[in-house]
Amino acid sequence: MELVPEKESDQQNNNNNNSEKNNNTSYAQALVDSHDYNNKESDEFRERQARDLKAGLHPLKHKFVFWYTRRTLGMRSQTPYEDNIKKIVDFTTVEGFWVCYCHLARPATLPSPTDLHLFKDGIRPLWEDSANCHGGKWIIRFKKAVSGRFWEDLVLALVGDQLDYGENICGAVLSIRFNEDILSVWNRNASDHQAVMALRDAIKRNLKLPHSYLMEYKPHDASLRDNSSYRNTWLRG
Repeated sequence: MELVPEKESDQQNNNNNNSEKNNNTSYAQALVDSHDYNNKESDEFRERQARDLKAGLHPLKHKFVFWYTRRTLGMRSQTPYEDNIKKIVDFTTVEGFWVCYCHLARPATLPSPTDLHLFKDGIRPLWEDSANCHGGKWIIRFKKAVSGRFWEDLVLALVGDQLDYGENICGAVLSIRFNEDILSVWNRNASDHQAVMALRDAIKRNLKLPHSYLMEYKPHDASLRDNSSYRNTWLRG
């Protein structure tokens, strides 16, 4: 066993403690920012729910937004990625969801590369968003023939608040690629191992995912470092 001199050990512990404090502080600040935003929006959302109920509609627990991203293959765009993300529609009720969803193009008809995003209102589908920056995503790769069915099951689970640790979920993405399609579910806190693994289990259960499918997890800060969504994943299960 290699022994560390006492002073060096103390210094190392102090550095680790400071690092942990900084991480906790930054994540706490993100939660505060999110809480402030939610407080500002909650009254309006409750009023909308009351109007929907009065009209005989069925309000959802969260307001959701569909987005899409379409990139031109083989061309390096000078446009920032954020500007390429286009909002399609938002909805707050079961009825509103079905009106929107029934008019969306099916995944099999979309060109490659295209991304469809379904996120809670107020959260942009960007790694840098305050709700996402300390989180990560579970990734599942599918053959193109079956991706549409799994995407629909995932969308229904999100909209219906069927996944465990639902408040820790930000949204989901379907990435249409040439040889495969990729589903990813984004969560707020990559360091909460219990919540991360519970989300994995909930996804498997709700999608009735066959054992042959591999799930991979990657924190968004790692994606920022290597500028990749799906390479160099950290956790598999």
